[in-house]
Amino acid sequence: MKQATKNVGKFVMVALLSAGVAGGTCYLMRSKEPVSVTSFEQTFQPGSQIMATYSAQAGQPVDLTQAAENSLHAVVHIKSTQLGKVQTVQQPMDLFDYFFGSPYGGGARQRQVQTQPRVGFGSGVIISKDGYIVTNNHVIEGADEISVKLNDNREFKGRIIGADPNTDLALVKIEVEDELPTLPIGDSEALRVGEWVLAVGNPFNLNATVTAGIVSAKARSLGVYNNGIESFIQTDAAINQGNSGGALVNSAGELVGINAVLSSPTGAYAGYGFAIPTSIMTKVVTDLKQYGTVQRALLGIMGGSLSGNDFNEELKKKADELGVVDGVLVSEVVEGGSAAEAGILVDDVIVGIDNKTVKSMADLQEALAQHRPGDKVKVKLIRNKKEETLSVTLKNAQGNTKVVKGVDMDILGAAFKELPDDIRRQLNLGYGLQVTGVTDGKMKDAGIRKGIILLKANNQPLRKVSDLEGVLKDAAQSPEQVLFITAIMPSGKRVNFAVDLSEAE
Repeated sequence: MKQATKNVGKFVMVALLSAGVAGGTCYLMRSKEPVSVTSFEQTFQPGSQIMATYSAQAGQPVDLTQAAENSLHAVVHIKSTQLGKVQTVQQPMDLFDYFFGSPYGGGARQRQVQTQPRVGFGSGVIISKDGYIVTNNHVIEGADEISVKLNDNREFKGRIIGADPNTDLALVKIEVEDELPTLPIGDSEALRVGEWVLAVGNPFNLNATVTAGIVSAKARSLGVYNNGIESFIQTDAAINQGNSGGALVNSAGELVGINAVLSSPTGAYAGYGFAIPTSIMTKVVTDLKQYGTVQRALLGIMGGSLSGNDFNEELKKKADELGVVDGVLVSEVVEGGSAAEAGILVDDVIVGIDNKTVKSMADLQEALAQHRPGDKVKVKLIRNKKEETLSVTLKNAQGNTKVVKGVDMDILGAAFKELPDDIRRQLNLGYGLQVTGVTDGKMKDAGIRKGIILLKANNQPLRKVSDLEGVLKDAAQSPEQVLFITAIMPSGKRVNFAVDLSEAE
């Protein structure tokens, strides 16, 4: 379970989207056709069970027993394992090396060590009867093996369909022959502060644990996702380590959030937990299944909240000048972005998106995260103390409305392996990936051939093949869509390549 930090930046980039990034590598599949959109229900085919509303009549305690009973069967235990790996570690030269020279090219000693397997635990929620499960990205991140245990004690191997670090959501699939129980998806935006909710999960590796509390606040931003999308539901239902990826359920037995973060100085429950609302979740997981990655819609501004954690004396002064109480103050408009094209200006204060009120950056993030590039939204803003409404067509990071597709390393058309010890010593290199074969693909188009040693991609050292996968994923979503490769020939000559990841028009 992640632990929230208290330091929240003054301004954050609203490179805001409607959802997530694929867990592996991804690239851009350009198309002039509009994005084909399916609903969450069409995509996942959840179970058909109909839940009654269990809220008690006025003046009587809320009965949560039926909601809890149904929730338990749809929440699973997830075990993620990172297998032990052989790694090269550096050791300082000893006294013998100083006097007689090092056999490792005059540098530090290197030796191979076997790391121990790492095992993590969390929870997940079954969202379709054929075995799709939503959980947190940090539960399965880096996993080589995933094991899913149902409430009836059956265990299955899970595979990652996609993951989105920006919202900390991931989609996992298990193969089953029978239909699995699911939770109805509720409307998180309809939640009210003070409403009863249940947190269902597997804290401390204990299966099927339910805690109850109320909604303490909505649209909380904690700064724990490194400029990712945050609009948490805050609850005082006890959430501990192992609850990550579990269900936040309302009194009607509907899923309204995915438990993700606890706020504590000790790492254990200390009063409040935070869940990702289903308003964000449904868009993210639908994109992950349909496209392999999230169709990310950007507004194209930088700004800060005029209330909440981002608020300070400078913003207070600006708010007084503009005659507003809350909203998102635009401090910069990205050239060529959605906002610039629509006529949004610096010092405008965004106070609404379509029919949703925007009081803070978290509100704005949540509203945009439900959209795809190409969607048109009505942005309500205050300019010169007057209210205006502008129509904005949302774009992606590349400044267009085309579809982003998730793929694997096949787009490069090459095979790689970690640099053998003898070649590393011969060329006095600390790391690198050797190209062991090249077929038709992006690497061949860039002039990269078998035998070349890749040292860096977009200034990131390449020690393992997974390092290249990570850089490829980021580059495919960047406006440039280019891998800048620093390499070395077998002769020792250093060379540079530019690998164009974009598709031809």
